[in-house]
Order: sequence, then structure tokens, then C-alpha cells
Amino acid sequence: MLLRASSKEAAPDGGKENSGSSSTASSSQRLLLCHCNYHCPDDSTNNTCMTNGYCFTMVEDEGGVPILTAGCLGLMGFEFQCRVSRSNQLQLDFYVDGKIHHLALLISVTVCSIILAVIVVFCYFRYKRQVSRPRYTIGLEQNDTYIPSGESLKDLIEQSQSSGSGSGLPLLVQRTIAKQIQMVKQIGKGRYGEVWMGRWRAEKVAVKVFFTTEEASWFRETEIYQTGLMRHENILGFIAADIKGTGSWTQLYLITDYHESGSLYDYLKSTTLDTKAMLRLAYSSVSGLCHLHTEIFGTQGKPAIAHRDLKSKNILVKRNGTCCVADLGLAVKFISDTNEVDIPPNTRVGTKRYMPPEVLDETLNRTHFQSYILADMYSFGLILWEIARRCVSGGILEEYQLPYHDLVPSDPSYEDMREVVCIKRLRPSFPNRWTSDKCLHQMGKLMSECWAHNPACRLTALRVKKTLAKMSESQDIKL
Repeated sequence: MLLRASSKEAAPDGGKENSGSSSTASSSQRLLLCHCNYHCPDDSTNNTCMTNGYCFTMVEDEGGVPILTAGCLGLMGFEFQCRVSRSNQLQLDFYVDGKIHHLALLISVTVCSIILAVIVVFCYFRYKRQVSRPRYTIGLEQNDTYIPSGESLKDLIEQSQSSGSGSGLPLLVQRTIAKQIQMVKQIGKGRYGEVWMGRWRAEKVAVKVFFTTEEASWFRETEIYQTGLMRHENILGFIAADIKGTGSWTQLYLITDYHESGSLYDYLKSTTLDTKAMLRLAYSSVSGLCHLHTEIFGTQGKPAIAHRDLKSKNILVKRNGTCCVADLGLAVKFISDTNEVDIPPNTRVGTKRYMPPEVLDETLNRTHFQSYILADMYSFGLILWEIARRCVSGGILEEYQLPYHDLVPSDPSYEDMREVVCIKRLRPSFPNRWTSDKCLHQMGKLMSECWAHNPACRLTALRVKKTLAKMSESQDIKL
């Protein structure tokens, strides 16, 4: 039952309603004072409360026992106010809270499931795309956008020399060429890997494929070939380097000019020489070595480089009968600015048969770059001996043999070589016929000065080059 506040001024003494609720009203505030029972607010006094709305009374049934309750209702929203027991209120609160928690959990699980599903689908399609994709995504047609169809290797190299630093083709061009090469046939095999003859467009190239264990040699040789101003007619022409493979296999490619005559070793075994051919081979070989040994100063300079594995198998013969120096995987550079010898981190050593005495007896000064230069000259003296034996004089020549063929086994040990070269101080012998041939006699003197036991007594590459040029001139031979 409700009693509403009146707009009229209430009597000062008020009056009792038949419901038992009492009320008085102030004319200015129009408020009711209501009797309250079980519904008294915190600010009530003497079981009375004040409201601008209604006084109410009601009877509640608690377990069959009627309970009279009374109190105040505010004017605003009184239509929607109801009395709820404390037990019902707790149940309602628990139900609402539980429903919210269940809803939040459902939303979280749904969102996480959707995100997980999206990730799984994305990974699956990415994996399928990688599996179905070719190992090398740059195809021939795409590569051709970098290299015009009419360009030859010679054109590309000349352009790089005229516009660049002289250190070789740009890396993108190198990789493009490497991916376009067709392997034709294997032409050689060594401890580092294999050599193949390949084709790039219509041109023949040599492809040196390194074993994965020889990565240091591949890296060093690539680095040396791409040194500024390295290109020289008597140093093997470098074209490109590339790494091909996946996580399970790797191939290290070094692509160079192809010379069908093969190595000097192969050439001498099958070819006889006249004086002109002998001098041409010797002069061109030492010219390449001289360029390697020489430091070129300037903004685009070149450091001095020592070969460290010079032998007839590492010199190639070109079609015109000249030579070029190859296989630079063990080369060392001299950094003149810091006076430092740049030695490659390579476990490989040179060829025992061609090692100078100071390497065999381990007295070589590794901190002094000139030591490596003079070690090269010892090895070059042995190469001159190999060449001279194949030169015909008086209708006579010797069959091809490796240096020390008559003194050590076919695969000599360090101890074998040290015994002959360091302790006995023996060198390859000269055929008797050389004494009666002026040119061969001079060659014998030249090689003897190259393989002197004392490194300081050996000739430099430049001195050998000048001597060979003078010998050719005296015999009216144009090199």
C-alpha cells in the first residue's frame, strides 16, 4: 500500500493513516516522513525515513509466517522497484555473475580457436608453396632481364672493367650467369673437388665445383679473383662464383674461362716444344706470377699476392700457346697499410713435391710476406725444368716427368722431400744436351737461380720475366 507525498502544505501535527504509516510534509520540500520496518535506510532515525515519493507497507510470507514491512520509495523509478529477499538476491547475483563468466570464457575460447586456425592454415599454405616452388626462383627468362640476350662474357667483363673497380662482374650478374650454366662434362678432379666444362648461352666455361669441406678454399679463391685490378691476360679469367643448394646439400661453384688445352702438366705430356714455344710458355707463366706478386698503388690499387701452391697442374695453357696462372685457393695477400700478411684460414697446404726447403724444414718466416714470394720462385724454377725438358734440340727431347721423379716415390711424404731437398740439397738434373744448346743452357742457369737453397739468393718474378724477354729478343723471337 502506497501513500504519496501531497503538494499541499501538511498540518503541523500530521495525522495517522489507517494503515499505520505516519507522515508529515514540509510545504517547501514536499517530503514524506514514513514509518519503516525492515526497510530502513542508513540515515533513518526512530524507524522513520524521508522521501519525495511514497510511503509503502506490505505483507511478506516467510515460510507461512506473515511479516509486515514498511519503508520509503523514491519518486523516480518507483514503478520498477521491488522487494527481493536476501536469499533470492544472492541467487540472482550468483546467476548473473556465473553467466558473465561463462560468456567471457566462451568468447575467449572462440577467439583463440579462430586465431589458431588462421595460423595453421597460413603455415600450411606457406609450406605447400615452398615445396612446390623450384629450388632457384630466378628462371632463364627472368635472368635475361639483367643480361641482354646479345651480350657475350667478353662484353660484360669489358663493361665491368671500364665502369667499375676492375674487381669483376657485379654479384647479381655473377649469380645470374651461374644459374644459367649448363654442365656438359667433367674434365678434371682433384682434392678440392671437380672441374666441369659448361656452357653459358653459346660460350664454353670452366666450372670448378668444390667439396663442402673445401669451403675455405672456395671463399679464398673467390676473394682473390675479385681483388681490384686482378684481371690479367696471364691469370685465369674469373667470371662468377655462386653457392647452390639447400639445407641438406651445398655446391660451391667457381666459374672461369675455359681452356681446352688443359693444364701445363697435361699439355707437356702430350706436346713437344720448339724454342719459341718453350719461351712463350715460360714467359707468359712468369708474367702472370709477376702480376700476382706486384703491388699496385693508387685509389684502386692491388695488394701483392703470393700463390703458395704453384705447380704445372695449376697453370693452364691457352689456345695461342701462352699460359695463365690458376688455383688461388691458398694465396696470401700483403696489406701494406698495416704491414700485415693476410693468410687464409685454410687447413690445406701446398703440394709436397713443389715445396721449398724453408717450408719442408719449417723455417719459413710466416710474418714476413717476402718469404712467400721467394717460396713461389722456388716452385717456379721446377716448372721451368718441366718445360725445358720437352723442348727439342738436335732432334732430341726427354719424356715428360715430374720434378724429383727419380729421387722420391710417386706420392712422396714430407720426410721423403725433406731428405732430398733440405738434407741432401739435391735438385732435378739437367740433360747433357742442354750444354750444347744456348737457349736451354740459359734456361738451366735461370731455374738454378730460382730454386737456390737460400731464399735471399733467388730471382724475383720480374727479373725472370726480363731475362726471358731478353733471351727471346736475342733469338729474334716475338713473344
